[in-house]
Amino acid sequence: MTNVFVTVDQVETPARFIDVRFNLMDNNEGRTQYEKEHVAGAVYFDLERDLSDMSKQDGRHPMPEKEQLIELFEHVGLHLADRIYIYDQGGAPFAPRAWWMLKYAGFENVSIVNGGFEALKNAGYATTSNKESFDRSSITPNWQEDIYADREYVKAITEGAKDAVLLDARAAIRYRGEQEPLDPVAGHIPTAKNFDWEQVKDGTHLVVTDVLKQAVPTDQEVVVYCGSGVTASPLYTVLKEAGYNRVKLYVGSYSDWITKYAIATGEE
Repeated sequence: MTNVFVTVDQVETPARFIDVRFNLMDNNEGRTQYEKEHVAGAVYFDLERDLSDMSKQDGRHPMPEKEQLIELFEHVGLHLADRIYIYDQGGAPFAPRAWWMLKYAGFENVSIVNGGFEALKNAGYATTSNKESFDRSSITPNWQEDIYADREYVKAITEGAKDAVLLDARAAIRYRGEQEPLDPVAGHIPTAKNFDWEQVKDGTHLVVTDVLKQAVPTDQEVVVYCGSGVTASPLYTVLKEAGYNRVKLYVGSYSDWITKYAIATGEE
């Protein structure tokens, strides 16, 4: 099985590169960085234009339709058997979000480059500002529904109908409902445990930590969520790297949950 994370010395070529640098505070910054300089041959996936469907009302970074993902992958000429490396600025949630989307579609040989763009550049990978172009491909995705959780699946967990741990990846102050800068209602999904995703961040790397492994048994099903399905993605990828086999991402996350269901505002 392909490792979720690789260091630059583990990158094998030939390969396809996907640049997903982004800034949640400035949604044009990542694309501007890409157009200025990127790894030669890398295509750009934008968190909001490509890896979310911002026209939906299912949270702040809603899940794209399958047809949208197929178009995205075919437009840049990807094939399911390609060796693919994804990079962002390093230690960020954007490469994990893209990694999850590719895995959901059935791409098997895909990894995240720990250290991000600068690590690749410093290792001597050629960079360019050229516009990249690839022949269109045709793929038949092998959708991995077992890694995706929707609102109703999460509701079943809160009611005890499904045996799984909900893991909230936001900062503790937001989990406890003491501060909420983004969503209209503070708090967390009932029964959820809290594990701030930044605890798996080590500079520009995402790493498996003993604290995370102690938080959830390896044989337990885990459903990770955050505010909008972005910062939960690092927890998802690190759990997979750590050997957890039963992990799902609630893409809509808390911002989707509060569109329909009542929420808890205190610590469980």
